[in-house]
Amino acid sequence: MSLRRLGFLSTALLTAATLTACSTEPVEADDPKPSATGTTAPSGAPGGAPDEGGLTLADAIRKIPVAEEKRTGYERDSFKHWVDEDDDGCPTRQEVLIAEAVTAPEQGARCTLSGGSWLSYYDEAEVTDAKKLDIDHMVPLAEAWDSGAHDWTPERREAYANDLDAERSLVAVTAKMNRSKADKDPAAWMPPAEAAACTYLIDWTATKLRWELKADKTEQTALLELAKPCADSTVEYVPAS
Repeated sequence: MSLRRLGFLSTALLTAATLTACSTEPVEADDPKPSATGTTAPSGAPGGAPDEGGLTLADAIRKIPVAEEKRTGYERDSFKHWVDEDDDGCPTRQEVLIAEAVTAPEQGARCTLSGGSWLSYYDEAEVTDAKKLDIDHMVPLAEAWDSGAHDWTPERREAYANDLDAERSLVAVTAKMNRSKADKDPAAWMPPAEAAACTYLIDWTATKLRWELKADKTEQTALLELAKPCADSTVEYVPAS
């Protein structure tokens, strides 16, 4: 887990510890999240680059190409997901759950998980049952298809759906949040936790840039408007191979 997300989790957990009468019961979920090694920004990024070499959030949003979306032909099965790429017995879903655990779960046969705890950053809900978590594709599969993945090879779509090399691509959240979001972009859906807003916009933008996905005009306009309170935020990413 990156220091950026770990910092958010620590703050949220401290807040949760202070609030004694807060409980959530997320619906049972069925989607996973990947492990990540952290990312760095491409060097020489044009315009508004901060001292660390990343792009300002607004400049990163403007870097996403604007184009009409194309939903024709989309099927979820066009993206083979939750594979065991490294043959260690743990499919992508389990890899993400292990990587994002606040308290590490016990790992049994066939990578079954028991115990452990997680923080769903979209709604700041603490979860102690992995079955109540979904692995959310930061940019949903349908949105990725609309935004350029319809032209990809099946192999690239599989790589996208199981992207464990960038911690922004997949995230463990409550099933309730994942299903509320569905295939919506930020023009139609944002996490309900106010503290999650800037992180979510950074993660969304970084994922689109990493995979060279496009945005329609409505999405770009919404992203730029939503990013106004995040003036100090920066975006770093590594283009997918």
